[in-house]
Amino acid sequence: MRHLLVLISMLSALLFPVTVNAHALEPGYLEISQETEADWYVFWRKPDVRGAPMDIHVKLPANCQSPTLDAPVFDGRAWTQAWRITCAEDLRGNTILIDGLDEQRTDVLFRVGYLGAQTTATFRLTPDAPAVTLLAQQGLLQTLWQYGVLGFEHILEGWDHLLFVFALLVLIRNLRQLIWAVTAFTLAHSITLGLATFGVLNVPGPPVEAVIALSIVFLATEVLRSNKRQKTLTSRFPWVISFGFGLLHGLGFAGALNEIGLPEQDIPAALLAFNLGVEAGQLTFIFAVLSVFLTLQKIVQTIWGWSLVQGTWRRFLGYPIGCIATFWLAERLAGF
Repeated sequence: MRHLLVLISMLSALLFPVTVNAHALEPGYLEISQETEADWYVFWRKPDVRGAPMDIHVKLPANCQSPTLDAPVFDGRAWTQAWRITCAEDLRGNTILIDGLDEQRTDVLFRVGYLGAQTTATFRLTPDAPAVTLLAQQGLLQTLWQYGVLGFEHILEGWDHLLFVFALLVLIRNLRQLIWAVTAFTLAHSITLGLATFGVLNVPGPPVEAVIALSIVFLATEVLRSNKRQKTLTSRFPWVISFGFGLLHGLGFAGALNEIGLPEQDIPAALLAFNLGVEAGQLTFIFAVLSVFLTLQKIVQTIWGWSLVQGTWRRFLGYPIGCIATFWLAERLAGF
């Protein structure tokens, strides 16, 4: 039975990465800045899909004239275009549409800056709502809401970050230690997220993503060794390991936030909202996993009288966790 469980775990881990990536598609980014009463600068960044720009396009109001556009240029992660338009009327009161977004699985962050304004207006366009009508300058509360939602969705779509948190849940059996470890992880990724956002840290994305996968491999090996009498550093001081790897995961969050961009006049507020959104998504995931576990515990104990808490079954979860993370590690190293 033990060997059968191991085999099933390894097969599921090998099949799982084929259909699920560590990250969802990067969001698109559209910025329109007013230069004069009639002239506007447009910057458009499309996500990369298998080496080509995503099939989405900016639809501007009919009263705007733009030149023939050059082909988008690949910047290493996405496809960019920039051009200028002349509009007979103010964009306020008109609708901006991302044509084709309703057929995709990603969002577009849209920012518009008006002449003489101290702040920019930020909107999140989704497949369900691919258009926005510009009415007036948005306030601080709208910026907080937009970036909070972006942070929440980012963590729930970042499979590698969630797998790391899941490995912590499997490894740490003491509730107090688990709380300290999760708190340390949150504090650490908040620190590096802030430092990277303000330009204090500048680490290339691919090595960070590879080390994040390696951190999950490390936790998987700790899960497999968790039933041995000799305690490891992770079992004795889980918050130390959680804090150290949290610093790396924060750099991963920073890479995503750089892709989205921040409003120049509201950087601290947007950063805070994004980080709170990440934390809310992380807590939601932890609550969901613990709820499922407690439900299964009650069912199993009622029917068979087994204890999932004290059983050695937890150790076998190290195999699928490790296999998935190893696949991601090899994939990211190959992409250097």
